[in-house]
Order: sequence, then C-alpha cells, then structure tokens
Amino acid sequence: MAEIYLVRHGKAAAGFGSHRDPGLDAVGRDQAEQAADNLETLLENRLAGDMHPKESVKLWSSPLARAQETAQPLAARWGASVSIETRVAEIPSPTEDLNERAAWLGQAMQGNWSALDATVQAWRQDLVDCLLGLEQDSILFSHFVAINAAVGAAQNDDRMRVFAPDNASITILSNADGDLVVKELGMTAVTKVN
Repeated sequence: MAEIYLVRHGKAAAGFGSHRDPGLDAVGRDQAEQAADNLETLLENRLAGDMHPKESVKLWSSPLARAQETAQPLAARWGASVSIETRVAEIPSPTEDLNERAAWLGQAMQGNWSALDATVQAWRQDLVDCLLGLEQDSILFSHFVAINAAVGAAQNDDRMRVFAPDNASITILSNADGDLVVKELGMTAVTKVN
C-alpha cells in the first residue's frame, strides 16, 4: 500500500484557454514554497522521525510547466529528482484552439465523466491505473481536473467536479487492497479553472 499526496499546482501565469503550457506567476511561486513547507511538516509528522521523507517518498510531476515548477522547491530542499508522469497531466482537450478548449472544459466540468468521449474516459482510467500502481509513498504534482478524476474514482462518483482543490492544496489518498481510498481532501477555494 502506498500513500499518495496529490498536490495541485500553484497559480499559473495564464489559463487553460490562453496558453498551452504556462508556468507559475509570483503568487504561484509563493504557493509552491508553502506547499513544500506543508509537505515537509505533514510527512515528518506521519513518519514520526523514523526516517527523513526524502528517503521513503518519491516525487512525481505532470510534464506541464506549472506542475514541475510547483515541485521544484521541495525537490531542491530534499536534493531529490522529480520523475515525470504523463498520466497525471491535464485532461486532454478535443481541440487545439485555445478559446474552444476553454469553452469545452467549462461545459464538461458541469457534467459527468460517462458523458465524455472515449479518449477522455481512457485518460481518466490511465490516471487511476497510475495511482493504483504506485508501490511506494509518492507526492504527485498535478492539476485540478486530474485530482478530481482520482477522488471521483475513489468515491465511485461520476461527476467531473467532485470538489474544488485550491492551488497548492494537498489531497491524500491510498491504494490499499487495489482500491483508491480518500484519506483527506485538500483545502478548497473558489479558483477559476479557465
């Protein structure tokens, strides 16, 4: 069984409908530092001093810049590398047009996974399979929709938007006995997913 810490990236410099792969803005960089503080405290408390988290916890990131930049403060503190995991990237869009992509996401997030096309449903299953396959405690820097996909799958909830994880929030799951289990939802906030 692995404990899985899903960290939503810090505030991006641009939205889903205005840039294909934005990095973090100044607020997002501060949030990434705060997430590193929170993760260190959380993991040191859970491990009760038996070992340093960097010795037992693997770092993963979506390949997108905002997720990788959110991972960097913790990786730098630990002197650890961050492995790229494409299956925790942002949801695939049916169009490359940025305006159409934002409109599609806004509409899709109002509904259910089962109403979306096979490509998106396969993406969600790949994400769940990735989390179920983790063999050691792991921190994954990911995205709003991906975190919702994981939580919804764990709760057997078909809604695309199960909760609203804040930027740099930490949601904790486990993959006990071949199932995803939600241990703790991350802090929520009204954030614009655009």
